[in-house]
Amino acid sequence: MSVPEPERSPLQTWLAHAGVAGVVLLGVYLYTPLLPLPETTSLGQLVLLPFCFVVLFSLIRFYPLLPLALLTTALEKLRGLGAFFWLFVLFLYGPFSVIFLLSLQGRTGGLTFPMRGFSLYWFDSLLFQEQRVGDYGGSFQRSLLLGAIVAVCTLVFSLLGGLAFRQNFRGARFIFYLTIASLVVPSILVSLGIGAAFNMLSWETNWLTSTLGAHLTWTIPFAFLIVLGVFNRFNPAYEEAARDLGAGDVQTFWHVILPLIAPSLIGVAILGFTLSYDEFTRSSLVAGGENTLPLEIFGMTTNVTNPSMYAIGTLTTLFSLALVALALAAFRFFSRRR
Repeated sequence: MSVPEPERSPLQTWLAHAGVAGVVLLGVYLYTPLLPLPETTSLGQLVLLPFCFVVLFSLIRFYPLLPLALLTTALEKLRGLGAFFWLFVLFLYGPFSVIFLLSLQGRTGGLTFPMRGFSLYWFDSLLFQEQRVGDYGGSFQRSLLLGAIVAVCTLVFSLLGGLAFRQNFRGARFIFYLTIASLVVPSILVSLGIGAAFNMLSWETNWLTSTLGAHLTWTIPFAFLIVLGVFNRFNPAYEEAARDLGAGDVQTFWHVILPLIAPSLIGVAILGFTLSYDEFTRSSLVAGGENTLPLEIFGMTTNVTNPSMYAIGTLTTLFSLALVALALAAFRFFSRRR
């Protein structure tokens, strides 16, 4: 027997309508500059935003059959906060749709609307032709390899740290705070400090050495905190049962602990890869002469005036979505094996 939902108070109804009106107007405010409007249209015209908010809210409140009120009803059927989550996803990936459209222009395409033609020319130029300016292919390979190494190192060190902190030992609190202290240090200072240290030791900065260290100062603390949470929820009764059956420490880890925490470890590895793949600030002063992909794209913004940047943005976004899909598939696979 289903329990009836409690009726909403007038205040809750008012807040729901105001929230929808605010989200819609926020979308107008954010996306107006992206539309192919005349030059006379600018954000200055949105000075009347509060007045529009009052008018829009009044229409919703007193004329519930308007299309926006129908949107409110649809959002309420999505059970409250879930609706605002999907609106957040829309605002998060909305700019990608603009980049995707502009990357499909013809050979004479530019960086803004209106579009000039429709083709896959810039994808072909990016993938199968030599670049006149920039090295997207090489920087992508470097970022991919660096992200994979960071993911493996992050996974191993955070797992070892989590296993160590399952026991009480002298200095545990000091080591814990020392590990997570890197999260509150400005990224540019970390990059500057590593670069200065390499210079003092007469070592050459490189994307595979100094940049690797800079990225690990960012990924390991996050992964370490996640692994601690995983082990805090881990039931030690499984280990005790394995030892009662004669399993040693190594057998208990490989056949009991590791399969149970494998889905969480996949998330840790993906987090490490993602943080490294798009890291810019900590790479800026320690990458040496060969750029990672974020540094290469940033450098191209000053001298590239064609949609090739939009094409690389589309490809990297699709790559990220494919990586997420692969991670979800692996997560389901290991979850079924538990």
